[in-house]
Amino acid sequence: MRVLVLRHHEEDAPGLVGDAFGAHGATLDTALYPEGGPLPDLRDVDHLVVLGSARSVYDPHDWIVREIEWLREVRVPVLGICFGAQLLAAAFGGRVERSPSYELGWVRVDPVPPNASCPDGSPVIGPGPWFQFHGDRCILPATACVLAVNEIGVQAFTIGRHMGVQFHPELDTGQLERWILHGGREEILAVGRDPRTLMAETVQQEPAARRRAAELVATYLAFCARASAPSR
Repeated sequence: MRVLVLRHHEEDAPGLVGDAFGAHGATLDTALYPEGGPLPDLRDVDHLVVLGSARSVYDPHDWIVREIEWLREVRVPVLGICFGAQLLAAAFGGRVERSPSYELGWVRVDPVPPNASCPDGSPVIGPGPWFQFHGDRCILPATACVLAVNEIGVQAFTIGRHMGVQFHPELDTGQLERWILHGGREEILAVGRDPRTLMAETVQQEPAARRRAAELVATYLAFCARASAPSR
């Protein structure tokens, strides 16, 4: 199994999600877009993971438009994380808007039980806590299946055989350190949080976060297997 991880910043890494795919025998490659070159060739790729970005999906950048159009044509299952999830929503008929408040830190979410749009057998997303670092939210198309929510909005969903999560299951202590060094400190302070406190919470959460990331990737892979199975 070959997994391609699409990054939008040099300091980003697959982190705990990459480790979880590796535990399933996956070979991981990464690509950097847009600074690293054009969108990657997905030949011989089995899964695509799209990571976050400091940009917003609705920002007026040509590279974002190109990525949305590209995702619409991708023929492999996609796991979209934060900005990656928002790109999926925009690609398949939804939209992205500013959240009523900024989400930052370790946040619990509410799994959505099976319903008319998400029948039995839909993926189950654990409550977390999951790490959040964003000021936007997804407004999903009618074709989406909502898997988890909180008071801000949708936190996890599927569209076709793709899955999106608004939180950052890949985050470990090293990733948060890199974000703080590359502009994150100012964002954290701007919303009234202390970077040192946030780092201490992340150190404490990391062992359990690693287990939750492993469970999420296993859930995603099981969902992809069901979604790709021929119907009878």
